[in-house]
Amino acid sequence: MDARLNMLGANASGGAAIDVKAEINRLRKERNAVILAHYYQAPEIQDIADFVGDSLDLSKKAAATDADVIAFCGVKFMAEVAKILSPQKTVILPDLKAGCSLEDSCPPEAFAKFRRAHPDHISLTYINCSAAVKAESDIIVTSSSAEKIINQLPADQKILFAPDKHLGAWLNRKTGRDMLLWDGTCMVHEKFSVTELLKLKAQHPAAPVLAHPECPAPILELAHYIGATSGILNYALNSPEPTVIVATEPNIIHQMQKAAPHKTFIGAPGADGNCGCNMCPYMALNTMEKLYLSLRDLTPQIEVPEDVRVKAKRSLDRMLEMAGNVSAVPVRGD
Repeated sequence: MDARLNMLGANASGGAAIDVKAEINRLRKERNAVILAHYYQAPEIQDIADFVGDSLDLSKKAAATDADVIAFCGVKFMAEVAKILSPQKTVILPDLKAGCSLEDSCPPEAFAKFRRAHPDHISLTYINCSAAVKAESDIIVTSSSAEKIINQLPADQKILFAPDKHLGAWLNRKTGRDMLLWDGTCMVHEKFSVTELLKLKAQHPAAPVLAHPECPAPILELAHYIGATSGILNYALNSPEPTVIVATEPNIIHQMQKAAPHKTFIGAPGADGNCGCNMCPYMALNTMEKLYLSLRDLTPQIEVPEDVRVKAKRSLDRMLEMAGNVSAVPVRGD
């Protein structure tokens, strides 16, 4: 991939660099492709995407299209979900190294061992995990559907929750359950600083703080609203306050600024107040140039073994049955 990127600066005859945006639009039509972008992608990728939104909702939208190719600008587990729901489509990810610290924290073999050690527990697994872990799970949940699903389970039913311990702890507090939690975290949401957030709140006392439940409890205790990315976006746009503080990956602010340019949206600070450390390094691996190359060459492709896909889809289907229509409405890209 690096060698191909180096060749984009000029064409073979030494002429001007290609128009990457125009080439992406040409290849989108030529390949009959749909381009998906998660809220955490860079603004230029969000703006060229057909759909922008949460990971599961994007996969559902892509499955409903007649596209032959899904170009998923997100991270690997998201592209795997697209393949699980659309096995007949070609799914590409601009950079195969675009992973997830939560997925990395929960290797399939270790998770299977964890399950065997607790045979009387139902496994509720956050969607931020590999297809192999989904296949080992009973029910997949999203941050927006988890509470509703937990409340449908018998009060005496023991539950395992993986891989995010902060989300699991928040759900325990919300539902009164005592789920056994896997020790995993999101590297982005752990970087927010309580001290710096308190300073920011002092500067903007009327501004609501919106936080993703992957944040540690001390950050959530300072939040006016806790919810998934789609919920954070909707709250920010509907809040009567002119200034909003956002404690999740800051690229979501791009959609806020587009929809409400008259408002001020401030990303919650990291340890030194201005470190930029809350941007997901995995999401940042996807670039316009890599999107162009992936559409041109139809690589890297996401493959999920059929036996794993079938088991993983079963756990996803259980979520959809129990949660109903709780997915976000994606924002149409330019």
